[in-house]
Order: sequence, then structure tokens, then C-alpha cells
Amino acid sequence: MSDHKVVVVMPAYNAAKTLRMTYTELPHDVVDLVILVDDGSSDETIRIARELGLELFVHNRNYGYGANQKTCYREALRAGADIIVMVHPDYQYDPSLLPQVIAPLERGEADVVLGSRLLGGDPMRQGMPWWKYISNRFLTWCENKTFGLNLAEYHTGYRAYRREILEAVNIEMNSDNFIFDQEIMAQFMEVHARVAEVPVPTRYFPQASSASFVQSSIYGLSILTLLMKYVLHRSRLWRNRQFESLQRRYLSAPAPKKT
Repeated sequence: MSDHKVVVVMPAYNAAKTLRMTYTELPHDVVDLVILVDDGSSDETIRIARELGLELFVHNRNYGYGANQKTCYREALRAGADIIVMVHPDYQYDPSLLPQVIAPLERGEADVVLGSRLLGGDPMRQGMPWWKYISNRFLTWCENKTFGLNLAEYHTGYRAYRREILEAVNIEMNSDNFIFDQEIMAQFMEVHARVAEVPVPTRYFPQASSASFVQSSIYGLSILTLLMKYVLHRSRLWRNRQFESLQRRYLSAPAPKKT
């Protein structure tokens, strides 16, 4: 078992076909609790989650991916998590790699870990559409230039966080939609979070969730707008409360030990 309380959160929407596979392949000797938040599914996601004995929270309608994550993180923090890992229940990312994903957090080397599809492999050979690969590379280049980092990608659904870093940013001010993932990264940059990457292969198959070309285009334009807002904020031309830290101290202390 880990020295830290590790809580897996699963933001779910119509994940009945893949939820059981995802849960089964989690390394349960490392994970202390699995929380699933159902965002108004119309399939059997809730029934299967109950059969598996997951800690279940149900939205009364589909509020959106960002709103789902907000509930996930609130409940994980309320449950006393030291490390929070988001694992999509669509079986696209390999759940068994969780120990490698959280290792930099446990060693006190990072505050945020991203599971990258673009490290150590060719995502197009794994099934990523060419247009999605090209847009991913372009947006990642823009984000690296804006944030001063050199990451392989930012657009992953496999992420791990230290408790303190989530408590330092105002997630409630973020969007209820898919842009949430990039808004929270901008917030992390404002509190000088240390970001690490771990390679994770990705599966593409019909049951795995995937945005359409139109949805991806809207998402890409939203990211460019977000980066512009962040640049204006950092240059003090237009201060934005969304990016302001909830804690003034720099979050770089080693993760706390479980007592």
C-alpha cells in the first residue's frame, strides 16, 4: 500500500460498456477509494457502479465534463485524499499504469502528473485520427510557449494531483465543459506547480469516448481564447480572478505522510 491515501475519481457519462473493465484493471492494492460521478447517464452506468461497490455520486442531469470533475475533486478532498487520480472509465487509458503515474507525487518531485499519449509511442498507430494528432501538436506548442514548459501534451484524461495543489486553485470558477482541463492547468501555472509527465499508451475503439471534428474545433478555439486571457492576466493588462491563487504560499513541500 502507498504511504498516502490514493483516491481514484471517475467522471462518467454513459460508460456502462467499459466501466467494469476499467475498474477491474485498477491496481487495488494501491488505491484506497474509487469515486464515480455519473453525469446524467442514460445507460446502465449507475447500476454497474453500485454492483462494483464504488463510492457513487449522481448528477440529476448532464451538466458537463468540467462540472463532473468539480464534483469528483470536491468529494475526493472531502474523503481525505492525499493523491487524487482521474481515470476515465471509458477504458481508453490503461488503469494498471496508475503506480507509475503517481510515483512522482509520492516521491515529492511533482504536484501534477499528466499521462501522455505522445511519450514513448506513436498515437496514430494506436488509432488517434491524423487531424486530432495535428491539432494536439499545434495546441501543445501554443501552451508550452504560454506557460514556459516543454510538455509532450496537455490534452490527456489521465491525470494525478497532490491534495495541496487542488486546494490552491479555484476550480469552481472554471468551465463546466471540456475546456476545464486546460483552465486548471493555467491555474496551476499561476501557483508555480511542478508538472511531470508519464507515458501512457492509449486505446481507440468504438466504445471509447472521442470528440467529433466539430467538437474538437470548438475546443481548440476555446484553448486559444484561454491562452490569450492568461497572457493578459500575467502581463497585468487584465487581471482575472479565475487565475488567482487561493493560497499565497508556493506549493512545493513534499507530500504529507499518512499517520
